[in-house]
Amino acid sequence: MIEIERKFLVKDNSFKAAAFTQNHIAQGYLSSVPERTVRVRIKGDKGYLTIKGVSNDTGMSRFEWEKEIPVTEAKELLLLCEKGVIDKTRFEIQRGNHVFEVDEFYGENEGLIVAEIELESEMEPFEKPAWLGVEVTNDTRYYNAYLSNNPYKKW
Repeated sequence: MIEIERKFLVKDNSFKAAAFTQNHIAQGYLSSVPERTVRVRIKGDKGYLTIKGVSNDTGMSRFEWEKEIPVTEAKELLLLCEKGVIDKTRFEIQRGNHVFEVDEFYGENEGLIVAEIELESEMEPFEKPAWLGVEVTNDTRYYNAYLSNNPYKKW
């Protein structure tokens, strides 16, 4: 499956008032090479294993495969991951026909807040809320796999 996604920095915390859900996420990488990232995630009380391919030239599209796995297995796999497990809260905000996923990072990435929106096509229009900041879609520094090895606090 091809994932089409755009990423933005977030200007302030005003998005929190519009969130219809929030979940704590812990995620690590079994492989963080750009050609294929293999991620283990615990989101709330569920576990996931995800494989992502390399992004296209715009940074918006890439192959993604995800499978739900038992949370006990996800916890065990996190112990095998590369250094730098990501710790964040994900807020989901409905805006028009789309849902923004806003990640507030903790630990070594504290201070970073990134919003993502999944689209049906790279040209699909969407409503931009006032709290949405600069687009960073094609900036690999904002990929979670990069942040796990190069924390935001050390930039």
